[in-house]
Amino acid sequence: MAEFVVRYLDAQRRPAQARVRATDAGGVAAALGLPPASLLAIEPAEAQPLQTRGGRFPRRQFAQQLAVLLRAGIPLLEALQTLQSQDNPPSVSAALAGVVERIQQGESFSVALASQPQAFDSLFIAVVEASERSGQVEQALFEQASYLAWVEQLRGKLVAAAIYPAMLITAGTSVVLFLLVFVVPRFAGLLDGVGGDMPLASRALIAVGRFSGAHPVALLLIAAVLVATPVLAWQRGLREAVQSRLWRLPLVGPKLHLLALAQLYRCLAMLLLAGVPIVPALVNARGVVAAHLRDALDRATESVKLGERLSVCLQREGLATPVSLRMLRVGEHSGELGAMLAQAAGFYDEELSRLSDLVTRLVNPVLMLIMGLVIGTVVVLMYLPIFQLVDQVQ
Repeated sequence: MAEFVVRYLDAQRRPAQARVRATDAGGVAAALGLPPASLLAIEPAEAQPLQTRGGRFPRRQFAQQLAVLLRAGIPLLEALQTLQSQDNPPSVSAALAGVVERIQQGESFSVALASQPQAFDSLFIAVVEASERSGQVEQALFEQASYLAWVEQLRGKLVAAAIYPAMLITAGTSVVLFLLVFVVPRFAGLLDGVGGDMPLASRALIAVGRFSGAHPVALLLIAAVLVATPVLAWQRGLREAVQSRLWRLPLVGPKLHLLALAQLYRCLAMLLLAGVPIVPALVNARGVVAAHLRDALDRATESVKLGERLSVCLQREGLATPVSLRMLRVGEHSGELGAMLAQAAGFYDEELSRLSDLVTRLVNPVLMLIMGLVIGTVVVLMYLPIFQLVDQVQ
Protein backbone atom coordinates (compact mmCIF):
# COMPACT_ATOMS: atom_id res chain seq x y z
CA MET A 1 0.00 0.00 0.00
CA ALA A 2 1.14 3.53 -0.80
CA GLU A 3 0.71 6.71 1.22
CA PHE A 4 -1.07 9.70 -0.35
CA VAL A 5 -1.55 13.35 0.60
CA VAL A 6 -5.21 14.12 -0.08
CA ARG A 7 -7.05 17.44 -0.24
CA TYR A 8 -10.82 17.01 0.01
CA LEU A 9 -14.10 18.56 1.11
CA ASP A 10 -15.31 17.30 4.48
CA ALA A 11 -18.95 16.72 5.52
CA GLN A 12 -19.41 20.49 6.05
CA ARG A 13 -18.00 21.15 2.57
CA ARG A 14 -14.87 22.75 4.01
CA PRO A 15 -11.42 22.12 2.45
CA ALA A 16 -9.27 19.70 4.45
CA GLN A 17 -6.07 17.69 4.03
CA ALA A 18 -5.02 14.26 5.26
CA ARG A 19 -2.45 11.50 4.72
CA VAL A 20 -4.07 8.21 3.72
CA ARG A 21 -2.66 4.74 3.06
CA ALA A 22 -4.40 2.95 0.20
CA THR A 23 -3.63 0.54 -2.62
CA ASP A 24 -4.30 3.18 -5.28
CA ALA A 25 -6.02 6.50 -5.83
CA GLY A 26 -9.40 4.80 -6.13
CA GLY A 27 -9.09 3.42 -2.61
CA VAL A 28 -8.41 6.83 -1.07
CA ALA A 29 -12.08 7.90 -1.09
CA ALA A 30 -13.14 4.62 0.48
CA ALA A 31 -10.47 4.98 3.17
CA LEU A 32 -11.81 8.44 4.05
CA GLY A 33 -15.44 7.31 3.85
CA LEU A 34 -16.22 10.03 1.30
CA PRO A 35 -17.65 9.99 -2.22
CA PRO A 36 -15.00 10.33 -4.97
CA ALA A 37 -16.49 13.70 -5.98
CA SER A 38 -15.34 15.16 -2.64
CA LEU A 39 -11.65 14.65 -3.47
CA LEU A 40 -9.86 17.77 -4.71
CA ALA A 41 -6.31 16.47 -5.27
CA ILE A 42 -4.30 13.32 -4.62
CA GLU A 43 -0.50 13.23 -4.53
CA PRO A 44 1.85 10.45 -3.38
CA ALA A 45 3.48 11.30 -0.05
CA GLU A 46 6.80 9.98 -1.37
CA ALA A 47 7.04 12.68 -4.04
CA GLN A 48 10.02 14.86 -3.09
CA PRO A 49 12.20 17.13 -5.20
CA LEU A 50 14.66 15.15 -7.31
CA GLN A 51 18.17 15.83 -6.00
CA THR A 52 21.27 15.29 -8.13
CA ARG A 53 24.36 13.51 -6.82
CA GLY A 54 27.67 14.45 -8.33
CA GLY A 55 25.91 16.17 -11.22
CA ARG A 56 24.13 12.96 -12.31
CA PHE A 57 20.42 12.80 -12.99
CA PRO A 58 18.72 10.89 -10.10
CA ARG A 59 17.33 8.05 -12.22
CA ARG A 60 16.44 5.83 -9.26
CA GLN A 61 14.42 8.53 -7.50
CA PHE A 62 12.80 9.51 -10.79
CA ALA A 63 11.79 5.93 -11.61
CA GLN A 64 10.44 5.28 -8.12
CA GLN A 65 8.39 8.46 -7.90
CA LEU A 66 7.03 8.15 -11.44
CA ALA A 67 6.02 4.53 -10.77
CA VAL A 68 4.15 5.60 -7.61
CA LEU A 69 2.32 8.31 -9.53
CA LEU A 70 1.35 5.89 -12.30
CA ARG A 71 0.18 3.34 -9.74
CA ALA A 72 -2.02 6.06 -8.24
CA GLY A 73 -3.84 6.25 -11.56
CA ILE A 74 -2.31 9.52 -12.75
CA PRO A 75 -1.68 9.65 -16.55
CA LEU A 76 1.93 9.63 -17.70
CA LEU A 77 2.04 13.24 -18.96
CA GLU A 78 0.38 14.57 -15.82
CA ALA A 79 2.72 12.50 -13.65
CA LEU A 80 5.78 13.92 -15.43
CA GLN A 81 4.40 17.44 -15.07
CA THR A 82 3.91 16.78 -11.35
CA LEU A 83 7.57 15.83 -11.00
CA GLN A 84 8.56 18.82 -13.14
CA SER A 85 6.60 21.24 -10.91
CA GLN A 86 8.69 20.35 -7.84
CA ASP A 87 11.62 22.45 -6.63
CA ASN A 88 14.23 20.51 -8.61
CA PRO A 89 17.80 21.53 -9.49
CA PRO A 90 18.11 23.33 -12.86
CA SER A 91 19.65 20.34 -14.66
CA VAL A 92 16.83 18.05 -13.51
CA SER A 93 14.16 20.59 -14.45
CA ALA A 94 15.69 21.00 -17.92
CA ALA A 95 15.72 17.24 -18.53
CA LEU A 96 12.12 16.82 -17.35
CA ALA A 97 11.02 19.77 -19.47
CA GLY A 98 12.58 18.16 -22.53
CA VAL A 99 10.80 14.87 -21.87
CA VAL A 100 7.44 16.58 -21.27
CA GLU A 101 7.81 18.63 -24.45
CA ARG A 102 8.50 15.55 -26.58
CA ILE A 103 5.50 13.70 -25.13
CA GLN A 104 3.26 16.72 -25.77
CA GLN A 105 4.41 16.54 -29.40
CA GLY A 106 3.04 12.98 -29.60
CA GLU A 107 6.27 10.99 -29.22
CA SER A 108 6.49 7.87 -27.09
CA PHE A 109 7.92 7.87 -23.57
CA SER A 110 11.05 5.98 -24.59
CA VAL A 111 11.76 8.35 -27.49
CA ALA A 112 11.25 11.31 -25.18
CA LEU A 113 13.76 9.83 -22.72
CA ALA A 114 16.23 9.19 -25.55
CA SER A 115 16.16 12.92 -26.34
CA GLN A 116 17.90 13.53 -22.99
CA PRO A 117 21.04 11.34 -23.18
CA GLN A 118 22.72 13.32 -20.40
CA ALA A 119 20.03 12.07 -17.99
CA PHE A 120 18.97 8.61 -19.21
CA ASP A 121 21.33 5.88 -20.37
CA SER A 122 20.62 3.23 -22.99
CA LEU A 123 19.73 0.61 -20.37
CA PHE A 124 17.01 2.80 -18.83
CA ILE A 125 15.60 3.61 -22.27
CA ALA A 126 15.61 -0.06 -23.34
CA VAL A 127 13.60 -1.03 -20.25
CA VAL A 128 11.01 1.67 -20.88
CA GLU A 129 10.79 0.84 -24.59
CA ALA A 130 10.12 -2.83 -23.89
CA SER A 131 7.59 -2.02 -21.18
CA GLU A 132 5.66 0.21 -23.59
CA ARG A 133 5.13 -2.76 -25.88
CA SER A 134 4.02 -4.98 -23.01
CA GLY A 135 1.95 -2.30 -21.25
CA GLN A 136 3.95 -2.66 -18.00
CA VAL A 137 5.60 0.75 -17.71
CA GLU A 138 4.76 1.05 -14.02
CA GLN A 139 6.24 -2.37 -13.18
CA ALA A 140 9.29 -1.70 -15.34
CA LEU A 141 9.97 1.55 -13.48
CA PHE A 142 9.74 -0.24 -10.15
CA GLU A 143 12.20 -2.87 -11.39
CA GLN A 144 14.51 -0.15 -12.68
CA ALA A 145 14.38 1.64 -9.32
CA SER A 146 15.14 -1.60 -7.49
CA TYR A 147 18.14 -2.31 -9.71
CA LEU A 148 19.51 1.22 -9.37
CA ALA A 149 19.03 1.05 -5.59
CA TRP A 150 21.16 -2.12 -5.52
CA VAL A 151 23.86 -0.42 -7.60
CA GLU A 152 23.86 2.62 -5.29
CA GLN A 153 24.02 0.37 -2.24
CA LEU A 154 26.99 -1.50 -3.68
CA ARG A 155 28.74 1.74 -4.56
CA GLY A 156 28.03 3.08 -1.06
CA LYS A 157 29.61 0.00 0.54
CA LEU A 158 32.74 0.42 -1.58
CA VAL A 159 33.00 4.11 -0.74
CA ALA A 160 32.45 3.45 2.97
CA ALA A 161 35.15 0.76 2.91
CA ALA A 162 37.58 3.19 1.25
CA ILE A 163 37.06 6.10 3.66
CA TYR A 164 39.18 4.77 6.53
CA PRO A 165 42.14 3.73 4.33
CA ALA A 166 42.02 7.14 2.64
CA MET A 167 42.12 8.83 6.05
CA LEU A 168 45.10 6.69 7.08
CA ILE A 169 47.01 7.51 3.91
CA THR A 170 46.21 11.22 4.22
CA ALA A 171 47.25 11.36 7.87
CA GLY A 172 50.45 9.39 7.26
CA THR A 173 51.41 11.53 4.28
CA SER A 174 50.79 14.70 6.29
CA VAL A 175 53.05 13.47 9.10
CA VAL A 176 55.84 12.60 6.66
CA LEU A 177 55.58 16.02 4.97
CA PHE A 178 55.67 17.72 8.38
CA LEU A 179 58.82 15.82 9.30
CA LEU A 180 60.51 16.66 6.00
CA VAL A 181 59.59 20.36 6.01
CA PHE A 182 59.96 21.31 9.70
CA VAL A 183 61.86 18.63 11.63
CA VAL A 184 64.52 17.17 9.33
CA PRO A 185 65.96 20.60 8.26
CA ARG A 186 66.57 21.46 11.93
CA PHE A 187 68.30 18.16 12.50
CA ALA A 188 70.41 18.81 9.40
CA GLY A 189 71.87 21.93 11.00
CA LEU A 190 72.78 20.00 14.14
CA LEU A 191 74.40 17.16 12.22
CA ASP A 192 76.61 19.17 9.85
CA GLY A 193 79.66 18.18 11.86
CA VAL A 194 79.08 14.49 11.39
CA GLY A 195 79.69 14.73 7.64
CA GLY A 196 80.63 11.58 5.80
CA ASP A 197 80.44 9.35 8.86
CA MET A 198 76.67 9.32 8.59
CA PRO A 199 74.96 6.31 6.96
CA LEU A 200 74.06 6.79 3.33
CA ALA A 201 70.29 6.64 4.03
CA SER A 202 70.61 9.33 6.71
CA ARG A 203 72.63 11.57 4.39
CA ALA A 204 69.97 11.18 1.70
CA LEU A 205 67.19 11.96 4.19
CA ILE A 206 68.97 15.07 5.44
CA ALA A 207 69.58 16.23 1.85
CA VAL A 208 65.87 15.87 1.18
CA GLY A 209 65.10 17.70 4.41
CA ARG A 210 67.38 20.61 3.50
CA PHE A 211 65.74 20.90 0.10
CA SER A 212 62.30 20.72 1.69
CA GLY A 213 63.14 23.40 4.25
CA ALA A 214 64.56 25.71 1.60
CA HIS A 215 61.83 25.07 -0.97
CA PRO A 216 58.59 24.05 0.80
CA VAL A 217 56.42 25.16 -2.14
CA ALA A 218 58.43 22.98 -4.50
CA LEU A 219 57.98 20.03 -2.12
CA LEU A 220 54.22 20.54 -2.06
CA LEU A 221 54.15 20.71 -5.87
CA ILE A 222 56.16 17.50 -6.09
CA ALA A 223 53.77 15.84 -3.62
CA ALA A 224 50.79 17.05 -5.66
CA VAL A 225 52.32 15.63 -8.84
CA LEU A 226 52.98 12.31 -7.10
CA VAL A 227 49.32 12.19 -6.02
CA ALA A 228 47.88 13.37 -9.33
CA THR A 229 49.95 11.02 -11.51
CA PRO A 230 48.37 7.78 -10.22
CA VAL A 231 44.90 9.37 -10.40
CA LEU A 232 45.36 10.35 -14.04
CA ALA A 233 46.91 6.99 -14.84
CA TRP A 234 43.94 5.28 -13.17
CA GLN A 235 41.55 7.19 -15.40
CA ARG A 236 43.54 6.45 -18.57
CA GLY A 237 44.01 2.72 -18.54
CA LEU A 238 45.60 1.79 -15.21
CA ARG A 239 42.21 0.83 -13.82
CA GLU A 240 41.64 -1.82 -16.50
CA ALA A 241 45.19 -3.13 -16.05
CA VAL A 242 44.77 -3.45 -12.28
CA GLN A 243 41.36 -5.09 -12.63
CA SER A 244 42.72 -7.61 -15.12
CA ARG A 245 45.34 -8.60 -12.52
CA LEU A 246 42.84 -8.73 -9.65
CA TRP A 247 40.70 -11.34 -11.42
CA ARG A 248 43.69 -13.69 -11.36
CA LEU A 249 44.47 -13.45 -7.64
CA PRO A 250 43.82 -16.74 -5.84
CA LEU A 251 41.54 -15.43 -3.06
CA VAL A 252 40.14 -12.15 -4.36
CA GLY A 253 39.67 -13.17 -8.01
CA PRO A 254 36.84 -15.72 -7.51
CA LYS A 255 34.96 -13.32 -5.21
CA LEU A 256 35.23 -10.49 -7.73
CA HIS A 257 33.98 -12.89 -10.39
CA LEU A 258 30.91 -13.61 -8.23
CA LEU A 259 30.32 -9.88 -7.84
CA ALA A 260 30.45 -9.41 -11.62
CA LEU A 261 28.07 -12.33 -12.15
CA ALA A 262 25.66 -10.94 -9.55
CA GLN A 263 25.60 -7.62 -11.38
CA LEU A 264 24.96 -9.42 -14.68
CA TYR A 265 22.12 -11.46 -13.19
CA ARG A 266 20.48 -8.41 -11.62
CA CYS A 267 20.65 -6.48 -14.86
CA LEU A 268 19.21 -9.38 -16.87
CA ALA A 269 16.49 -9.93 -14.26
CA MET A 270 15.48 -6.29 -14.38
CA LEU A 271 15.31 -6.32 -18.19
CA LEU A 272 13.39 -9.61 -18.42
CA LEU A 273 10.90 -8.63 -15.71
CA ALA A 274 10.31 -5.40 -17.64
CA GLY A 275 9.37 -7.39 -20.72
CA VAL A 276 12.60 -7.15 -22.72
CA PRO A 277 13.22 -10.27 -24.88
CA ILE A 278 16.22 -12.38 -23.95
CA VAL A 279 18.52 -11.42 -26.85
CA PRO A 280 18.04 -7.61 -26.50
CA ALA A 281 18.41 -8.08 -22.74
CA LEU A 282 21.80 -9.74 -23.22
CA VAL A 283 22.88 -6.99 -25.63
CA ASN A 284 21.88 -4.22 -23.22
CA ALA A 285 23.47 -5.98 -20.25
CA ARG A 286 26.83 -5.92 -22.02
CA GLY A 287 27.29 -2.26 -21.15
CA VAL A 288 27.12 -2.82 -17.39
CA VAL A 289 29.08 -6.04 -16.90
CA ALA A 290 32.77 -6.19 -16.09
CA ALA A 291 35.09 -5.80 -19.06
CA HIS A 292 36.62 -9.27 -18.71
CA LEU A 293 33.17 -10.89 -19.09
CA ARG A 294 32.09 -9.08 -22.25
CA ASP A 295 33.71 -11.43 -24.77
CA ALA A 296 32.13 -14.45 -23.05
CA LEU A 297 28.77 -12.65 -22.93
CA ASP A 298 29.03 -11.85 -26.65
CA ARG A 299 29.61 -15.51 -27.45
CA ALA A 300 26.69 -16.53 -25.23
CA THR A 301 24.46 -13.97 -26.96
CA GLU A 302 25.32 -15.34 -30.40
CA SER A 303 24.54 -18.86 -29.20
CA VAL A 304 21.18 -17.77 -27.80
CA LYS A 305 20.38 -16.17 -31.15
CA LEU A 306 20.93 -19.58 -32.73
CA GLY A 307 18.31 -21.10 -30.45
CA GLU A 308 20.36 -22.52 -27.57
CA ARG A 309 19.16 -22.29 -24.00
CA LEU A 310 20.47 -19.44 -21.89
CA SER A 311 21.57 -21.77 -19.10
CA VAL A 312 23.62 -23.90 -21.53
CA CYS A 313 25.27 -20.85 -23.09
CA LEU A 314 26.16 -19.23 -19.76
CA GLN A 315 27.53 -22.49 -18.39
CA ARG A 316 29.72 -23.05 -21.46
CA GLU A 317 31.13 -19.51 -21.28
CA GLY A 318 31.85 -19.67 -17.55
CA LEU A 319 29.07 -17.20 -16.67
CA ALA A 320 27.16 -19.53 -14.34
CA THR A 321 27.92 -21.11 -10.98
CA PRO A 322 26.41 -24.44 -9.87
CA VAL A 323 23.79 -22.61 -7.79
CA SER A 324 22.84 -20.09 -10.47
CA LEU A 325 22.79 -22.82 -13.12
CA ARG A 326 20.15 -24.78 -11.21
CA MET A 327 18.07 -21.63 -10.73
CA LEU A 328 18.35 -20.79 -14.43
CA ARG A 329 17.12 -24.23 -15.42
CA VAL A 330 14.17 -23.95 -13.04
CA GLY A 331 13.36 -20.51 -14.48
CA GLU A 332 13.50 -21.82 -18.05
CA HIS A 333 11.11 -24.66 -17.24
CA SER A 334 8.69 -22.50 -15.22
CA GLY A 335 8.80 -19.46 -17.52
CA GLU A 336 10.05 -17.23 -14.68
CA LEU A 337 13.60 -16.72 -15.82
CA GLY A 338 13.72 -13.09 -14.65
CA ALA A 339 12.64 -13.98 -11.11
CA MET A 340 15.17 -16.83 -10.92
CA LEU A 341 17.98 -14.55 -12.09
CA ALA A 342 17.04 -12.07 -9.37
CA GLN A 343 17.15 -14.85 -6.77
CA ALA A 344 20.50 -16.05 -8.09
CA ALA A 345 21.92 -12.54 -7.68
CA GLY A 346 20.46 -12.21 -4.19
CA PHE A 347 22.02 -15.54 -3.21
CA TYR A 348 25.50 -13.99 -3.42
CA ASP A 349 24.74 -10.71 -1.65
CA GLU A 350 25.51 -12.07 1.82
CA GLU A 351 28.70 -13.75 0.66
CA LEU A 352 29.88 -10.53 -0.98
CA SER A 353 29.09 -8.60 2.22
CA ARG A 354 31.31 -11.00 4.15
CA LEU A 355 34.06 -10.46 1.56
CA SER A 356 33.78 -6.69 2.00
CA ASP A 357 34.09 -7.02 5.79
CA LEU A 358 37.07 -9.36 5.44
CA VAL A 359 38.90 -7.06 3.03
CA THR A 360 38.26 -4.07 5.30
CA ARG A 361 39.61 -5.90 8.32
CA LEU A 362 42.72 -6.91 6.42
CA VAL A 363 43.48 -3.70 4.54
CA ASN A 364 43.18 -1.28 7.47
CA PRO A 365 45.77 -2.99 9.73
CA VAL A 366 48.13 -3.46 6.77
CA LEU A 367 47.90 0.24 5.92
CA MET A 368 48.50 1.19 9.55
CA LEU A 369 51.56 -1.07 9.60
CA ILE A 370 52.92 0.43 6.36
CA MET A 371 52.41 4.01 7.51
CA GLY A 372 53.98 3.19 10.87
CA LEU A 373 57.01 1.69 9.14
CA VAL A 374 57.41 4.73 6.89
CA ILE A 375 57.16 7.24 9.73
CA GLY A 376 59.33 5.09 11.99
CA THR A 377 61.99 4.78 9.28
CA VAL A 378 62.15 8.58 8.89
CA VAL A 379 62.50 9.06 12.65
CA VAL A 380 65.17 6.34 13.00
CA LEU A 381 67.18 7.76 10.10
CA MET A 382 67.10 11.17 11.80
CA TYR A 383 68.30 9.85 15.16
CA LEU A 384 70.80 7.33 13.83
CA PRO A 385 73.53 9.96 13.17
CA ILE A 386 73.04 11.30 16.71
CA PHE A 387 73.60 7.84 18.17
CA GLN A 388 76.66 7.43 15.95
CA LEU A 389 77.99 10.83 17.04
CA VAL A 390 77.58 9.88 20.68
CA ASP A 391 79.55 6.67 20.08
CA GLN A 392 82.34 8.66 18.41
CA VAL A 393 82.53 11.10 21.33
CA GLN A 394 82.73 8.24 23.84
